[in-house]
Amino acid sequence: MNIAIILAGGSGSRTEQSVPKQFISIYEKPIIIYTLEAFQQHPEVDGIIVSCIDGWHDVLKGYAAAAGITKLRWIVEGGDNGQSSARNALLTLEEVCKQDDIVMIHDAVRPMISQEIITDCITKAKQYGSGLSAIRCQETIMRTEDGEVGHIGIDRNDIMRVQTPQAYQYGKVLWAHKEALKQGITNAVYTNTLMMELGEELHFSYGSNKNIKITTLEDIDIFKALYETKRDAWLKEK
Repeated sequence: MNIAIILAGGSGSRTEQSVPKQFISIYEKPIIIYTLEAFQQHPEVDGIIVSCIDGWHDVLKGYAAAAGITKLRWIVEGGDNGQSSARNALLTLEEVCKQDDIVMIHDAVRPMISQEIITDCITKAKQYGSGLSAIRCQETIMRTEDGEVGHIGIDRNDIMRVQTPQAYQYGKVLWAHKEALKQGITNAVYTNTLMMELGEELHFSYGSNKNIKITTLEDIDIFKALYETKRDAWLKEK
């Protein structure tokens, strides 16, 4: 069984909007629905669980029902950060998932995720135990202490930009989140950082520069441009 865990617990303060960024409507559809549709459409995804910001559970249910998101089976409380939101979902699945089932942890605000990304993520996790959507870094990288000056370069060939989804075998990732709490690790940015702190080796899967994370108003403009390009391609195919 393959389950998608969607992290939608953030308030999105950097977009400076009155609603959480995952519920901002673009072309008359909330961002989170674009994301859910991608997993809904994938034939290998058996179910979806969303860790949702408090007060928006019923809103999400309504949007999902209207969009025909039939694979949405659980909505749980979002946490204070990504780690706790993921943990809440993983604990909810304890009575559902087997040890070798695959769970994909994905940001609700990455709506441009492709079917190819999901497929390879699942494939790598089944083969190696983990599959982290990632891409090579194209920019020049410098190390800095204060964000103002830098004098040490980092070879970009030694760097991968990790995105979501991140897929893991359920038993392993559940152990990792429980073990992290025991060791006092409580603020991991993503599950992969938590895994690395626990000494785990991780495998990369296919990623894309189009798989953007919407964090600022500028990102919304980028999403609109990418989506329009995608929609034009659909029209030309017809």
